[in-house]
Amino acid sequence: MANDPDFLAGFMDDYFVECEEHLTAIRGQLLELERGVGAAAVRPALLEELFRSFHSIKGISGMVELREAEMLAHQMESYLRALRQKDVVLSQRGVDALIAGVQALETTIAARRDNRKGPSIEPSVQELAAVTPAASAPAAPPAAPAAPAAVASWRVTFTPSAERVARGVNVDNVRARLRERGTIVDATPRVLPEGIAFEFLFAGDLTPALLDAWRPDGLVAERLTAPTVAAPPPAAETPASEATGAEAPEGGDAARLGTSHVVRVEMARLDELMRMIGDLVISRARLESALARVERHVPPVEWRTVQENSQTIERQLRDLREGVIRVRLVPVREIFRRMPFVVRDLARETDKRVRLELRGQETEIDKYLIERMMDPVLHLVRNAVSHGFEPAAERAALGKPEEGTLTLSASSVGESVLLEIADDGRGIDPAAVAARARAIGVPVPEGELGPRALLDIICAPGFSTREETDRASGRGVGMAVVKATVEELNGTISLDTAPGEGTRFLIELPLTLSITDALIAHVGDRTFAVPQAQVREVVEMDPAALRRVEQHEIAPFRGGSLPILRLGRLFGMPSAPRRALHVFVVGTGRDAIGIAVDRISGQREIVVRRMADDLIDVEGIAGATDLGDGRVVLILDLPALGRYRGDPVAAGGAR
Repeated sequence: MANDPDFLAGFMDDYFVECEEHLTAIRGQLLELERGVGAAAVRPALLEELFRSFHSIKGISGMVELREAEMLAHQMESYLRALRQKDVVLSQRGVDALIAGVQALETTIAARRDNRKGPSIEPSVQELAAVTPAASAPAAPPAAPAAPAAVASWRVTFTPSAERVARGVNVDNVRARLRERGTIVDATPRVLPEGIAFEFLFAGDLTPALLDAWRPDGLVAERLTAPTVAAPPPAAETPASEATGAEAPEGGDAARLGTSHVVRVEMARLDELMRMIGDLVISRARLESALARVERHVPPVEWRTVQENSQTIERQLRDLREGVIRVRLVPVREIFRRMPFVVRDLARETDKRVRLELRGQETEIDKYLIERMMDPVLHLVRNAVSHGFEPAAERAALGKPEEGTLTLSASSVGESVLLEIADDGRGIDPAAVAARARAIGVPVPEGELGPRALLDIICAPGFSTREETDRASGRGVGMAVVKATVEELNGTISLDTAPGEGTRFLIELPLTLSITDALIAHVGDRTFAVPQAQVREVVEMDPAALRRVEQHEIAPFRGGSLPILRLGRLFGMPSAPRRALHVFVVGTGRDAIGIAVDRISGQREIVVRRMADDLIDVEGIAGATDLGDGRVVLILDLPALGRYRGDPVAAGGAR
C-alpha cells in the first residue's frame, strides 16, 4: 500500500492493538448487558460505551480496508442504536447475536493479522439484521440542510511517521482531536509518493493558531470552498457525547486521550534489553570474582572505597533489572478476560448453571508467560465446566446449590505467581481413574492414589476417562500438554480433589524466566544453581538421622517424615563425606520431598540460559548459567528431580 512496508506493518500493529483494547472492553460489557435481558430499559451509559467501541472499530477497520470487520461493527452499532432509541427491548436472542458477532469480529481481525482467509460473516450479519428493527436504520439527511454559521468544511490530511507514532500521535489520537472540534464525516487512507496518509472530511471550527500547533504533528488542513460537508451526519449515527462535545463515559475515546503518554514496545525489543541486562549481570559477577582475587593487594582504606562502589553498582543493576521486568509485566486479566464467554457458552451447551468468580486480576506476570498459559488455563476451565460440574437437578439432589461455582484466582508470592482453578463439582474419583488407566495401559502405582500420583495419571499422554471426546474434551485429554507447558516454564502444577466436593488445580510460575535469584549448591567438586522460587525451605540434617526404608531414605521432619533424595546419587556423582547435609525442601504436604546436597555456599543473581539442543535436554536440568568465574554451571529443576523418587536420572538418559 505504501513505499515503506515497515511503517505499514507498524501501523497495522497499532490497528490490531487498538481493536484488542476495544474488544476487551466489549467482552465485559456484553456480559453486563446480558443481565438486563427483559428489563424495561438498559443502563444508557453501558449502551453508550458499547456503541462507542463498535463505532471506533468500524472507523479504523475502514481505514485499513477490512470491510468484513467494518460491516460487522456497523451492524452491531445498528442494534445498539435501536436499543438506545427504545425501538426494541433487549432480548436473549439480541444478546446472543451480539456475542456471536463479536466472536466473528475477533476471528475476522485475527485472520487479517495471520494473513489467512477469514470466516464468512453472513450468518452473524443476518442474525443481527433480524433482531434490528428497520425503523432504527439511520435516516437519510434532509434535503439542503443548513449548516451552522460557525461550522466550516475542511479536508484534513494526516501523514504518520515512526517518530510521531512514538510520541503518541497516531490515527486514533488525530480522530480524538478532530472530534473535540466538530464532526468527522468521512475518513479515507491515501497512498502518496512519500508513503501512506489519511484524509478526513471534517465539519467544525479550526483556527489558524490551532492549525499551526498541529502542523509539527503531520496535520495539514485545507478549507473547502464547495459545501462538500455542509452539516454533521444525523444524530442517530453519532453518540450523543460526540455530537454535543459532552464528556465521554469512562473507557471511551476521551478517556483514551491519555494514550499519548503510553509507548507501545515490541516484545522483541524488551527481550533484547533483557539479554543486555543479563550480560551486565554476568559482567558484574566477573568483576566481583576479580575483586576477590586482588583484595589482599589493596590497602584497607582504598579497598573500602572499591567495595562501596561495587555495592552501589550491584544495587543499581538490580534496580535496572527490576525496572525492565516491571515493563514486561502485564495483568493476569489478559488470561482471565476470555473465560466468561467460554463458561457461558459451555454451561448453556451442557445445560448447567455455573457462576464464574475472578479474583486477583491485577496480579502481574511476564507477558511471555501470559501468552504461553492462555491455552492451559482455557483447557482447565473447559474441563471444569463440561465434566467437573453436575447438572442442576443432580446438584440439588446432592444438597448442593443448583448453580456451581468456578473460581479463577491469581496472587503473588515472592518471586512467583499462583494461579488457581477450582470448582465445587463432582471431583475426581481415584478408583475410577485407576481402573481406566489400567484398561488403556497407563501404569498405576500400588496402593492408594495420592494427589501427585493421581495428577501424573490424568496428565499421562492419551489418558481420558471418556471413550469419546466432546467439544471440550474429556478430563485428562490435553492435560499432558497443560503439565508439559507449566514445567517448560519452570513452574509446578498440583492437584487437590475430593469426590463429591470439587477439584482444585494450583499452578505456580516464576514472575519472569530470564534472570532470577538462585542458591549455589555443591556436591563433591560439582557446583549447581537452584532457583530460589522453587525452594520452600532449606534445612540442615545430620546424616545419622536418616533412616533407610527399602531403597529410599527418610528423615524426621516437622513431626512427620520427609523422603530424601541425594543429588549425588541421582546424577551418579561421588559425594564428599560431611557431618551435615543441606536439604532443599520442595513441595507441600504428602508431596513434599527433600533434595540433599553436600553444602550451600550462598545466594547469587543468575542469568538463565536454556538448553537449545534436544539431545542434551535432561530431566531435572532447567538450563545453565555463568557465575562470573568462567565456569558454566547447571541450573537444577528441583520439582522435576523430585518426581524420580530415588531413581537415578542418569538411568533415564536424555529425552
